[in-house]
Amino acid sequence: MSWVSEAIQKIEADFQRSADTHLIKVDLPCIPDIHLYLKDESTHPTGSLKHRLARSLFLYGLCNGWIRQGTTVIEASSGSTAVSEAYFARLLGLPFIAVVPASTSQQKLDQITFYGGACHKVSTGSIYDEAERLAREVDGHYMDQFTYAERATDWRGNNNIAESIFQQMRAEPYPIPSWIVMSAGTGGTSATIGRYLRYQQHATRLCVADPENSVFYDYYQTRNASLTLTQPSCIEGIGRPRVEPSFIAGIVDRMIKVPDAASMASLRWLQHLLNRRCGGSTGTNLYATVQLLSEMRARGESGSVVSMICDGGERYLDTYYNPQWLQDKGFDTAPYEEQLKRFECSGKLD
Repeated sequence: MSWVSEAIQKIEADFQRSADTHLIKVDLPCIPDIHLYLKDESTHPTGSLKHRLARSLFLYGLCNGWIRQGTTVIEASSGSTAVSEAYFARLLGLPFIAVVPASTSQQKLDQITFYGGACHKVSTGSIYDEAERLAREVDGHYMDQFTYAERATDWRGNNNIAESIFQQMRAEPYPIPSWIVMSAGTGGTSATIGRYLRYQQHATRLCVADPENSVFYDYYQTRNASLTLTQPSCIEGIGRPRVEPSFIAGIVDRMIKVPDAASMASLRWLQHLLNRRCGGSTGTNLYATVQLLSEMRARGESGSVVSMICDGGERYLDTYYNPQWLQDKGFDTAPYEEQLKRFECSGKLD
């Protein structure tokens, strides 16, 4: 058996050892005829939704002949994608380098190095350009998640996240969701879900939640692919300062812009509902989801809505769950926390 065949077999065996992620039903008595579910992606071996992306990117690189025995794998990422890719590189015995901004927290660097990855800090310039340069220098493979995320996953099925959601919803009172709500970092997950919905001819609509300091919402409105920002998103893992190639606007039915303070208030509300901490992008997803739930209630609709827990909150104890950090950043979550409490009582967001 060739090394590539053995590598693919190792990845498939790792997948078989991992049970599917849970679909959690969130009880909201204020809207008894509308059911909310959260797909809990924090239970992957590396703790986030990006585990799926990393698996797909490695398989894509192997099957395209880009990754071979001894290939150094390089990625431009300081977050969950780098952690997950480091995991799969170690599984295959490959060197892995994450190109990260110099400001990246030590906690994140430690997570990457835990799986045997190396961190290449960049003080100035683009991490994308440096990742490409480094790949040429060491004759390695630049994964380029922001380009290949939308095509590395088989959107027609084959155990992707969309197929998993619909399989888990089969026995529920409303098995075909009215909405699936997902925020975008690369855009790969929203592309997979949106394409799957159309391919399966489901009536489910896709809503993408976008945080502050991200161009995706404006791009969706204008289709101007040259949009850029200089300030990065405060919600780690989602939102981008440029229009990434993997973000496919045409498969999105609606986008909702979510204030960062609302995302962080939603995390506290979800902790109250589930007795657990989740990451910032989950808060962004949840606030957009609550808007849809409130609108459905106002129209007298029944049905189901599915969103995501993208990762756990343990990685963010020094930031999103730190009152001093929130104060230093100028985030006032109180108005949104009160708004969410009113929704919990009445089903009305406003």
